[in-house]
Amino acid sequence: MSFQISGKLVKKYDAENKSGKFLTREFVIVTEEQYPQYIKFQLVQDRCGAIDSYEVQEKMTVHFDLRGREWQDKYFTNLQAWKVEKAGDSSPKAGEQIVAPSSEVDPFAKEQNFDDLPF
Repeated sequence: MSFQISGKLVKKYDAENKSGKFLTREFVIVTEEQYPQYIKFQLVQDRCGAIDSYEVQEKMTVHFDLRGREWQDKYFTNLQAWKVEKAGDSSPKAGEQIVAPSSEVDPFAKEQNFDDLPF
């Protein structure tokens, strides 16, 4: 499952080496709504540097997956961030493609007449 949410960066933690080959880093944002929510995310492996350029109180949008697992009859849930961008920044990053909407008319589409309302 993939989700996204915007807020201000509250805290970013140092990267932690969980095992010889597994690196994680956590950070917290606060949402800007009537009842602000403090939400902690986790970055893993090569994505740990995704928040290096962000300062505390800077607005950002976090794209994340909801992850859950079981270990010894205990259940854990993680919000695993996979992309972080400045809030409102929809400009393409290096390596991303922009797909322009097709201007071709579908020859099989039925003609729609919005002037002919049934009421």
